[in-house]
Amino acid sequence: MPVGPLGEKAHPTKGRLKDGLAGGELVTRVLDETWSDWPGFFGWFCVTNHKTIGKRFIVTCLVFFALGGLLAALMRTQLARPGQPFMDPDLYNQVFSMHGTNMMFLFAVPVMQAVAIYLVPLMVGARSTAFPRLTAYSYWIFLFGGCMIWIAFFFNTGPEAGWFSYVPLSGPAYSPGKRTDFWAQMITFTEVSGLLDAVIIICTVFKLRAPGMTLNRIPLYVWAMLVTAFMILFAMPSVALASAMLIMDRLVATHFFNPGEGGDALLWQHLFWFFGHPEVYLIFLPGLGFMSAMIPTFARRPMFGYTAMVLSVIATGFLSFGLWVHHMFATNVPELGKTFFTAMSMLIAIPTAVQIFCWIATLWTGRLNFRVPLLYVLSFFFILVIGGLTGLMLGSVSLDSQVHDTYFVVAHLHYVLLGGAVFPLFGAFYYWYPKFSGRLMSERLGRWAFWFMFIGFNVAFFPMHVLGLQGMPRRVYTYAPEMGWGTLNVVATLGAYALALGIFLVLVNAVRSWRHGEVAGPNPWGASTLEWATDSPPRMCNFPAIPVVHGRDPLWQGVPEGQPDHVSGLAADLREHLTTTLADAKPDSRMIFPDSSPWPFLSAVATTVMFIGSIFSPVLAVVLMVPLAVALICWFWPRPSESAEELALEKLE
Repeated sequence: MPVGPLGEKAHPTKGRLKDGLAGGELVTRVLDETWSDWPGFFGWFCVTNHKTIGKRFIVTCLVFFALGGLLAALMRTQLARPGQPFMDPDLYNQVFSMHGTNMMFLFAVPVMQAVAIYLVPLMVGARSTAFPRLTAYSYWIFLFGGCMIWIAFFFNTGPEAGWFSYVPLSGPAYSPGKRTDFWAQMITFTEVSGLLDAVIIICTVFKLRAPGMTLNRIPLYVWAMLVTAFMILFAMPSVALASAMLIMDRLVATHFFNPGEGGDALLWQHLFWFFGHPEVYLIFLPGLGFMSAMIPTFARRPMFGYTAMVLSVIATGFLSFGLWVHHMFATNVPELGKTFFTAMSMLIAIPTAVQIFCWIATLWTGRLNFRVPLLYVLSFFFILVIGGLTGLMLGSVSLDSQVHDTYFVVAHLHYVLLGGAVFPLFGAFYYWYPKFSGRLMSERLGRWAFWFMFIGFNVAFFPMHVLGLQGMPRRVYTYAPEMGWGTLNVVATLGAYALALGIFLVLVNAVRSWRHGEVAGPNPWGASTLEWATDSPPRMCNFPAIPVVHGRDPLWQGVPEGQPDHVSGLAADLREHLTTTLADAKPDSRMIFPDSSPWPFLSAVATTVMFIGSIFSPVLAVVLMVPLAVALICWFWPRPSESAEELALEKLE
């Protein structure tokens, strides 16, 4: 039973063909054509469809992940035996700096946003993200920034001061040349992209939800991404400011971090870690969202404690901004301040524990379907407990002072990030792969890949706890045989190779299944959320008719008798979409979405040229703002067909 009609469209020639199930195949075909991107080679650069951009984003992030994994394998090969001549110190400095930079700024956070760009509109019943062209621009900026730093690395100009680039090591006195300049400008690229994606996700969730999807019916994964997006808005400006100050110290002789001229070297750590510790949760919270999406499906029951789960996610987002100084316990921060941050480090474990207990309750009372995604879910509990416990240990000032900058910290970081985010991410990859491709991945090959990853990961990183307690420092390219670290390093290297083999098997499985996997159908797992209510892969318009939601698990609960199940009355031959109120998701207005356009791509090219030019000359930064301004003016220049009446929000009658 449809809701509507929404009223006639003011456009004189378009908008007469309305969507809705009553229109049948003709309306669906027109909708797909309307929401499709331009064809051909030129159209490839003009894409604004969120699914196409999301898939490109995900693939790009996975390429960077593979490159970062290759650097990790090179480091483990270098450290497998004492005195290894595989790499010299300068190359090793670039490799470990590039590995950390790549994984944190080009994979961990961006891949979570990339998945959200694809999934969030589908999960809230929308046909697009809130700003389609801005979505395209954010992807191109991310791609160009990542390519810039990797090209610089291949030309022996990669970062050399770690992924955190502490001053004064990264300052002009100790890091001459352009290596750190490229690193600092890469931060600008990724932070611009991340901030734009955060705005897009927030507006999509707040204004494009399907009617009836009130705040207490939003899927838990969407809640996790919404909180993550708000965290990005508050955290990323800090590191963007820090990188801008650093590059000005290097290029125009300012002294923000030079104590000899009134600056403060410790200011860098405060600015960086005010972003850096929330960044851990920018990676971790989407992983928790993946868990909350998969567990009800494979337990075959609704999530236990929905309200507690939502409040825990929000609490984690707030508390994550009160922990950054526990990265600085080895500095001269006042002892009373260190005590406060120790307490906060302990306190943040509580909301995560609440979520873990809710997941366990859901699994315990459900009927488990042991498929590959559930294996990754269960592995999360084992790995995260170790990572979480070592995190609580590092929250203690006395212990942290002893193991600071040792391999104990490396082990903890990887247990939290790989166990808390990457393992759920790979489980989510198996889970949503049918939605991306229309086919299921091989279950047998998936199990082999999982066990190689799980065993390889623990063999690689658990010995590093012991190495750290034995005093092996981070960021050393070799060590003496008499230190006694050789055996554990060999074990860790073999584990890293096994982990790499498992990840390679996932890739083989994905490529093989793309054409030869079992056809999935719209909802192969029997899940409850809206992304499974449409075809696999989804149509260009996502939904032939925008659904109406009546519960937290709409595909399990169905539609009450006499209630509407979809919205009708929107134009099928215009990119017209329904907006809803923030709290209750009641129909509010309708708007026209923009068509495909080359200007996001050209604006990203102009932005890239300006950013790279600024590395070599501040004058170039000013001059190259001109083509960027031209591109942005052309982007926003109104077309004759886009009258104010057509583009304005039209209130429902």
